[in-house]
Amino acid sequence: MPHPLAAARHALETLPMRHITTNTQPVPDLRGIADISWHDQRNCRDLDPAEADRLFFPAPRAHNDIAEAKTLCGACPVRQACFTHALDNDIRWGLWGGLTEAERKPWRAKVAKRLDYQRVRAALMGRDVHLSAAEREAVSRAAHVRGWSASRLAYALGVDLDHARDLLREARHAVADRDRYWKVPAADSEEASTPDQGEEAGSEAAPEETFCQVPRQAQTHELINALKKAA
Repeated sequence: MPHPLAAARHALETLPMRHITTNTQPVPDLRGIADISWHDQRNCRDLDPAEADRLFFPAPRAHNDIAEAKTLCGACPVRQACFTHALDNDIRWGLWGGLTEAERKPWRAKVAKRLDYQRVRAALMGRDVHLSAAEREAVSRAAHVRGWSASRLAYALGVDLDHARDLLREARHAVADRDRYWKVPAADSEEASTPDQGEEAGSEAAPEETFCQVPRQAQTHELINALKKAA
């Protein structure tokens, strides 16, 4: 009588080969909010604390100290990571990434309105990255379209369950409004096939456009009924 393990191995070897499909897209190379591993590579890691305070948290008119700090930052291998860390954590004092607080101010204003779909995709794939309000809204809409539960969205965004439910509710309304207000007729529908009134009969057909047309706002029956109910 063959050994049970040998019999099981023989049964596995005789099974037909099956192809396993997986998502092979790489996760975007973005640092998480809590990732400070770049600290070990910075040029200022061996500075005395008092010396570091003098250079990177200088007095308003200490131009020589600021210039010395910028020289040190200019050759730093993790200058970009340092700059991103200051923006993601809303650090408004000191030199970070070779820039003073005044020089980083325009970037801070842009962060609140940033919509980087690489960050959105990273959050959907489970990365703990800093998201702006617009990016969190995009993640919520994508989660609604994908059928995510509130608990899964709460885990992805690091929020409580009630907040995640609110985000999914708002995303559901936003997607419904988008489909209602920006509904485009199908290519084979009567409206899409009807020529414009200004087009002369028998004229040569216009060349096919090579770009993606922007959806136009349409007065659909759904929109009219919704406005009547709202009134």
